[in-house]
Amino acid sequence: MTLLAAGGFAVLIWWLSTGVILYLNGLPRALHPALMAAATVLLGIALCGVAVTAADIRVSGAYLAFTATITVWGWQELGFLLGYVTGPRRVACPPGAEGWRRVGYAVMAILYHELALLLLGAAITALTWHQPNTVALWTFAVLWVMRLSAKLNVFLGVPNLYESFLPAHLRYMHSYFRQRRSNRLFASSVIAATLATVLAWGAATAAQASPFQATAAGLVAS
Repeated sequence: MTLLAAGGFAVLIWWLSTGVILYLNGLPRALHPALMAAATVLLGIALCGVAVTAADIRVSGAYLAFTATITVWGWQELGFLLGYVTGPRRVACPPGAEGWRRVGYAVMAILYHELALLLLGAAITALTWHQPNTVALWTFAVLWVMRLSAKLNVFLGVPNLYESFLPAHLRYMHSYFRQRRSNRLFASSVIAATLATVLAWGAATAAQASPFQATAAGLVAS
């Protein structure tokens, strides 16, 4: 029951937050500054939540740490989609750019976003350093790795791009994507993600796992 509750909560909070972000992103651009300001206030509250729950090894502490981290993650998602946290390059990739030249253009298109992720990751690491509740750290780490894998895969080439999710002011990002049957990274990234999920669920179902440990592993694995 503990695992079902943790898994269900993780799925619910993830899709609920995704829906909220997509809704906010669809609002008129005149509202974007106010939305980003409000999101930044929530970011500060969420980081305080990470700090407060770092020493809490109750089941509720695991849920609160997870929720706080999803809020932190939501800030950078919204910042990217609104166009505030992207990169210094805000134009399409030049036609014919290949190899390291194309890599350089792509990096400059998302540089600020990558730096924001580094800073947020460093903040969560500092707030949970040598603390018993590391749900926030592991949640952010998993999201970061999965996001990096997704970025690399769409850059190298995947069958379906779903570029319709990009707002009009970010449509130039599509020029850095590549549509192809597959790439060498795709299969290995899927295998690695599957193995990590199996290991996390194994930790969650271990006989010696406490309710907090089972909940924490279930949240991160989901």
